[in-house]
Order: sequence, then C-alpha cells, then structure tokens
Amino acid sequence: MWTADEIARLCYEHYGLRLPKQGKPEPNREWTLLAAMVKIQPAADQACNSPDKPAQVTKEVVSMGTGTKCIGQSKMRKSGRVSLYYRDWLFLLNPAPIRYLLHQLHLAAALKEDSIFVPGTRRGLWKLRPDLLFVFFSSHTPCGDASIIPMLEFEDQPCCPVSRNWANNPSVKASGNLEAPEDKRKCEDPDSSVTKKMRLEPGTPDGVAHHQSFGNQESSPDPPSVSRCNLTTEELATVTGMAPSGAKVVDVYRTGAKCVPGEAGDSGKPGAAYHQVGLLRVKPGRGDRTSSMSCSDKLARWNVLGCQGALLMHFLEEPIYLSAVVIGKCPYSQEAMQRALTGRCHNISALPKGFAVQEVKIQQSGLLFEQSRCAVQVKRADGPGRLVPCGAAISWSAVPEQPLDVTANGFPQGTTKKGIQSLQARSRISKVELFRSFQKLLSSISEDKWPDSLRVRKLETYQEYKEAASAYQEAWSALRKQAFGSWIRNPPDYHQFK
Repeated sequence: MWTADEIARLCYEHYGLRLPKQGKPEPNREWTLLAAMVKIQPAADQACNSPDKPAQVTKEVVSMGTGTKCIGQSKMRKSGRVSLYYRDWLFLLNPAPIRYLLHQLHLAAALKEDSIFVPGTRRGLWKLRPDLLFVFFSSHTPCGDASIIPMLEFEDQPCCPVSRNWANNPSVKASGNLEAPEDKRKCEDPDSSVTKKMRLEPGTPDGVAHHQSFGNQESSPDPPSVSRCNLTTEELATVTGMAPSGAKVVDVYRTGAKCVPGEAGDSGKPGAAYHQVGLLRVKPGRGDRTSSMSCSDKLARWNVLGCQGALLMHFLEEPIYLSAVVIGKCPYSQEAMQRALTGRCHNISALPKGFAVQEVKIQQSGLLFEQSRCAVQVKRADGPGRLVPCGAAISWSAVPEQPLDVTANGFPQGTTKKGIQSLQARSRISKVELFRSFQKLLSSISEDKWPDSLRVRKLETYQEYKEAASAYQEAWSALRKQAFGSWIRNPPDYHQFK
C-alpha cells in the first residue's frame, strides 16, 4: 500500500511546493521541525486492479506544520487567543487536523459526497469512511519518553560527559539542565572548538550528526570518551532491553522534557541510568516552564482517545485514530517508540463504547528533512554566526478558506503590542478560533438534528462543551486513573471563554 519513504517524500515535497517562504527557516542559519497528517484511501480505479497486484492508494497531506518552541505558562491567556501550539511539532497535530476535520463535518452536514464522513447509526453522529486511514509523519523522534534511546559501545557518543559530582550538584538538580553551564555555552557557539570537533556518525549519508536532546533539538556537544559506570542491574534494566542482543549499553540519548510533578523523576546518574523511562514529561526542557505535555505523551493519549479532541466527539460515533506513525531520518529506536506510544497504555480497560487501545504501526524513513538541525549543520559546515531554531511556526490545513497560519510567540506573525487585542491578532489555530469554527458548524445544523450530547442542557463556554462530551471524558478519566495520573491539565479558568 505505502512505504515510510513514500510518506516522508510526500510530506517533504508538500513542504517545499505548497508552503510559502513566510515562516520557513532562514537558509544556513535556522532550522525547524516538520510534522504532517496524511490521508490514505484506495485509488479511484481500484476495482480494475488485478487481485494479485498490490493495492493502489492515493496519499494526500491534509495538515502540516513546523515549529520548535512552546508557549510558556507565563504567556498563556485566559481568553484563548494565544496559539498554544507554537513550538514542538505537535503544534499542528491537534489544531491543524481539527480545522480539516471541522471542514469535513461541514461537508457531511451539507450532505456533500466528497466528505470523509458517512452517517453513523445514531442521530447527529458521523463516522469515518471505512476505506480511509490517517498516517502521522514527523521529521524527528517525538520528545519525551520516545527520545530516551540507548547508546551502544560501538557507536559514537554525542553526549557531554556527565561526572557524578556534577550530576549531584543541587543547583543542577534544581534547574534540570543537562549540560554544565560552561559546556552549554561552548556547545551553543558554532564557532567554538567544542562544536567544530563534533564527530559525525559513521555510515550516515552526507555526514549527518547525531544530537543529544533531539526532542528539543538542542546543540550537539563534544563527544566524550565513555567511561564505564558502575551501574546496578536495576539501573540498566530500563535501557538494556532496548539493545540488540550482546551489545553493551554505555549511555542514553537524553530528552530535554522534564518529569511532571508526582512522577518518580530521573536519577541524574551518569551514563545509561541518567533517565527513568516510561514517565510523563513536560516541555520545553529549558526556559519558561509550560503545561504542555511532551510529544510522546500526547501521541500515547491519542492512541487511546483519538486525535479529534473532545469537541468533535459530539459529532462522531467513534474516535479518529492514527493508523501509523512515520518518523524521518534521525536518532531512533523502534523499541523506545513502541514503549512510549503504545506500551504504557496496553493494560487500559473499562473504556466506553467505541474507544480502545490501538496497535498503531510505527516505522522510520531513511529520508532526512533538509531543514532539520542535522541537515543545516552539515550544509553550513564552518559558516559564520550561530545556528538557531526558527522563530516562527507554520500551520497549514486542507481547507478552502485561509489554509495557512504563520505565528510567532503564539500570535500571527507581524502582530504588534498595540494590536494584540484585535481580532486580527488571533491565530487560526488558537482555541478560541477553533471554538468559533465549532459553533459555526453547530449553527449550520437544525436543532432537531443535533446529537443527544448537545441537547441535554444549554451549553455556553468552551469548558462546558468539552465536559459535555461524556464518552470522551469517561475514556480520558479511565486513562488518567490507570496510566497517566500525573498528567498536567490547564486550569478551568483558561477555558471559560464563550
């Protein structure tokens, strides 16, 4: 049907041909992360194909986005105007597909045949056409638990050496930084001797380097000589299960995402025992703390609750699940991905009708994103200036009206302080704008055709509409109680807009 390279190539071509220059990284100076949702369906002439030939499908990018940063808690607004999804690549995997799904529900409500939805068995509900599936693509491994990957002794070691004395320093434990301050400054300066001595991974096309905190794509430090740490059997047990038989695990790639309060926490010990795997984490790893869970955690939640969110469940008979996750060329572990995305939720039970833990297909492509940090680092070699993350985020949806949204600091690019309260200062993927689109859909449907969940009582605020999606909330409650009890949720005050 399709391959990981075909999905990656389609997304890279869409990025290059369909998205304008606005919001893209400055060549040879900036880098970004890319993610997309791809719709796959049987080809129109499928009936004419021979039974002994592979099934032919059409692939279409329906949402796409870029980003490297996350809105901090201090910049959150109770009005819902700020795009919370300016940042990591999961920026779009909530709002941009939701824009697309809302448009498709509009088509379904208007009885248009080209909608991806067909009528469900209950009044006012729809379900995805059975011949369609969605694949999520990311140019890089999701930050958080999936980024904790073992390093084997025969690999180049890209992490700064972590001494026991430094790891036990109280100030380091409090800040959560992964590098000593002096090493961090050297690593962030591309002209320093540390950066220039960075080794490239043997056997990697175009000399692409591995990087340490690839969830946040932090600067890559000088590779150390690895010393043998006296790790206990229990400490190694968290990572040795991911190593090929007979290979010695000497360290782990580290994620910048920090453990949420209430979780066991990382040991901070040098080498392979630095991280504790399977924990919930928040991002970013540095700077203003956020309430945004790591990308690994969000994908794991979608694997149980679906990617449509609570609002759209009012109109859906069953959740919309990802059929597959494809990762571009980067440091990667199949075992870590499976542990982070599916393994933590395997034993979830007592879910409401329609909800179930999914066995999502996970694959990696061998194709590198040309504007990833790794690729840009190689292109610029010893070029002048610093290599920095792109300050803008792009969100694109396959919708007829204003498909593109380019933001910086959570607001449309170019927004001034004076105009920050205007309607023009609202990102199209902010919660308040998505809520407006939902209300517009609702108003286009006569009340006698509304689903039962919207007819029980009068609803006004965004929070009330979310809470009224009873099946979704029941599933979410079961997931929190059985697996994700420490999940950080935004205070209700941030959801009281109308």
